[in-house]
Amino acid sequence: MPMATPFHKILVANRGEIALRVMRSAKAAGYRTVAVFSEADADARHVEAADQAVCIGGAQPSASYLNIAALIDAARRTGADAVHPGYGFLAENADFAQACIDAGLVFIGPSPAAIRAMGHKAGAKQLMMDAGVPCVPGYQGEEQDATRLAEEAQRIGYPVMIKAVAGGGGRGMRLVAAAADFADALRSAQSEAAHAFGDATVILERAILEPRHIEIQVFADRHGHAIHLGERDCSVQRRHQKLIEESPSPAVSPELRARMGATAVAAVKAIAYEGAGTLEFLLDREGRYYFMEMNTRLQVEHPVTEAVTGLDLVDLQLRVAAGQPLPLRQEEVRFEGHAIEVRLCAEDAAAGFLPQSGRMALWRAPAQLRVDHAMRDGADIPPFYDSMIAKLIAHGADRDEARRKLDAGLQDLDALGVTTNQVFLQRCLRHPVFSAGQATTAFIGAHQAELLAGDEAAQARAAVVASALLLETDGGAARGPSRLLPRQLPVVQRFDIAGRSVHAQLSDLGAHRHQVQIDSVSHEIRFLDLQAQTARLVCDGIVERVAFLRAGDRLHFTWGGAPWTAADTALAASTRQGAGAGDGKLRASMNGRVVAVQVEVGQRVEAGQAVITLEAMKMEHVHAAPTAGVVTALHVSVGEQVAARRVVAEIGPEAPGA
Repeated sequence: MPMATPFHKILVANRGEIALRVMRSAKAAGYRTVAVFSEADADARHVEAADQAVCIGGAQPSASYLNIAALIDAARRTGADAVHPGYGFLAENADFAQACIDAGLVFIGPSPAAIRAMGHKAGAKQLMMDAGVPCVPGYQGEEQDATRLAEEAQRIGYPVMIKAVAGGGGRGMRLVAAAADFADALRSAQSEAAHAFGDATVILERAILEPRHIEIQVFADRHGHAIHLGERDCSVQRRHQKLIEESPSPAVSPELRARMGATAVAAVKAIAYEGAGTLEFLLDREGRYYFMEMNTRLQVEHPVTEAVTGLDLVDLQLRVAAGQPLPLRQEEVRFEGHAIEVRLCAEDAAAGFLPQSGRMALWRAPAQLRVDHAMRDGADIPPFYDSMIAKLIAHGADRDEARRKLDAGLQDLDALGVTTNQVFLQRCLRHPVFSAGQATTAFIGAHQAELLAGDEAAQARAAVVASALLLETDGGAARGPSRLLPRQLPVVQRFDIAGRSVHAQLSDLGAHRHQVQIDSVSHEIRFLDLQAQTARLVCDGIVERVAFLRAGDRLHFTWGGAPWTAADTALAASTRQGAGAGDGKLRASMNGRVVAVQVEVGQRVEAGQAVITLEAMKMEHVHAAPTAGVVTALHVSVGEQVAARRVVAEIGPEAPGA
């Protein structure tokens, strides 16, 4: 009989929403919890939620959340006898799992051997091939010379996919369409993999164009039992990172589900797996499926499986880790309804999904959805970690009901102060291809122009609302109901909103009624209720709720189910910092760490040539020369942390005759 491994106090070796998620189930099961935090997370919600908390180092992950010795020491100091790794960071690190075991701690996850076997993409692929699992043709050899890899790519046939063997989350992954692009893509993938995982080794696979990304959730215990909990469709992705997940998949029939589930269960039994795991497959247009990789941990998207099965996956993890048998067999697993999850990320979709950091000034989650998050008013979003800040999950009797609920919930979300993908997600959910259940991994790329198109009518209405709110909040807070008399003279306003400069003339009619004129069109606004951060108003005959926050010359507000920011420019200088590429100054596009400097002072560069590479929120972002010329100055070095808009390099004109 396998030995039981009881425990009483769990250290959660992670941060943010997943730390809170694990603590919720742990506390419900009667366990005490310990949080760990970096210096950047001292005021984070997961720190407050735990019974105890320990600071484990500086803001950079390598100094804190990736510091195995500090995590083990935190467990020892607090008396924790088990460790839950969450996802990301060390969740799939075999050395961490082994260190926990060596320290006498129960690791809530699979064995180090299983993590090591399945965490290396080349080795995992060979294991699956040996077990009879269908795999994508490719190259997973040890020889990593660029010439050999280029030859193998030619043998496989383009397009090919480059993948970091130790990778995950889309990092170290590149799709290469033609041989001419291979060398640059390989360098980029290897560089990103080396910085993210400490291993630049890659494998090559034949690219299956426009597939479905289907994953099977599995659970196994140490008593020889293994089950699957159905599939999740994770096809809607950007930068090879999942954005929308759902269960069940619109493309998977009951018969295909049974076959893929049986394949997944056979695979985990073949390696004596224990705990939660996910086998990821590509599903082509003909219904053939191919193994991609296995994630030996809880997935970000596990809530959709919980919604359709009614099971608590973290609770199952705790039971299995304690040595208990799984509480149900395959025939007892039930699937009800449909669930969809979206990942709310601090990123600017219109700027190539560029990560954003800063302070969440105002946060109100929709009550009608499950929202896994660690946000609150004033929460800091550091540049050192993943850009995902929340997950919103809807469950319905069928797919369309779940989709409608999720869309409505996104419109009710108030997330002000940091740019997010909130509107982009709404547009994805409403797009006819997604609505019809036809989205593949090519969905965002194929429809990006539609998904990012500006809405001039919405922008115009938002400008009208901004004009009235700027007047009502010009003292830094809402005026309240006391001001009833009109101002005698019209107010002239200048502000920027949605990339547009607005010149408005506002007449105050008293009793919170205003006449706003923009571009020779007049609009009437009346405030029905005006509080410190919320209002109900009538704009051109339509009554709607508004959430808002004034921060200096910036007004953050929601209108029409979308967030907006108006920057008061009435007193601003006529010139703007960084007028454009013409000044030759290359500025950091976000807060981040310099991981590569590709040029030297005095070197001639072409417009668009790589100059500096920054890493932010686990992704690399190449900054290119804004103009052709000569590098006259470099203001940063590798390893340095820089702030958004900082000048990192300068390009001057080439000397005559050079």
